Amino acid sequence: MAMATTRNVMRAVRVFEFGGPEVLKLQSDVLIPVPKENQVLIKVHACGVNPVETYIRSGNYARKPALPYTPGSDVSGVIESVGEHVTTFKKGDKVFSIDTISGGYADYALAAANRVFPLSDKLDFKQGAAIGIPYFTAYRALFQKGHAKAGESVLVHGASGGVGIAACQIARACGLKVLGTAGTEEGMNIVLRNGAHQVFNHREANYIDKIKEYTKMQGVDIIIEMLSNINLATDLHLLSYAGRVMVVGCRGTIEINPRDTMSKESSIIGVGLFLATEEERHECATALLDGIEAGWLKPIVGSEYPLEKVVKAHGDIIHSSGARGKMVSCNLQ
Repeated sequence: MAMATTRNVMRAVRVFEFGGPEVLKLQSDVLIPVPKENQVLIKVHACGVNPVETYIRSGNYARKPALPYTPGSDVSGVIESVGEHVTTFKKGDKVFSIDTISGGYADYALAAANRVFPLSDKLDFKQGAAIGIPYFTAYRALFQKGHAKAGESVLVHGASGGVGIAACQIARACGLKVLGTAGTEEGMNIVLRNGAHQVFNHREANYIDKIKEYTKMQGVDIIIEMLSNINLATDLHLLSYAGRVMVVGCRGTIEINPRDTMSKESSIIGVGLFLATEEERHECATALLDGIEAGWLKPIVGSEYPLEKVVKAHGDIIHSSGARGKMVSCNLQ
């Protein structure tokens, strides 16, 4: 009897109160969820760690989950079981998700079947865990909100992280002129290898001038902005006529002069993936699955952490000196 009970529980990271990384508690006696109608249970091999998860955990985000909860939305793994009416997946299928119901920092994760997609044999599980939020956000920012067109120019401001690399790969594949920034030599090389035509070091005092020179003072059509609380005021001076800044990331407040939007009739547009409609999600998924098959969508995995080190992962993703790919948590069991 004890054996049967053991099999019904799993390890999962639980949050009982909002706060710093230390509120992430790994527990080994969490009940394995059972899929209901139109749900699947995934045996998690890897889970993406995203900055947004640190904002939610701190309690300073627009969405606050009911406590306690398990963070994590971007899992990859194998279907363990399916609920009623699920015909798209079966036990043993390799998959990745863009959302979970029960949380991804765990040995098993429950997800709605329409938030789960087949994982191509071209990618491993760690790469599968790097698709969800980064690639869907990058696609939404570029096309659904930024209305990017082939031949336009895009500056990916902070291009060496998960969303940045995704934006570079997608933009290059879709015919845009791609500029990127990174803060380290390694990060700059990664950006160049993943779609950017030109890269700039955003730690250099005069890098803004270098971007202006590179564009022959014409500016760029779109900026994908990862740290708007630092860069937004400067971004407005880098735009071309009718240019737009896509606010993907923000960690605080900033003062800007609205007149800077008037001189070029530029736009500042917020991007929130959780507001995407079912149709928009389907459009994203179709484009990205095509990209995987075509070979241009190849997630770059950076730092890897076992589930036991997720507290450190949450500290590092905010305070590390320079991103180099997508951070993932791997289940080493």
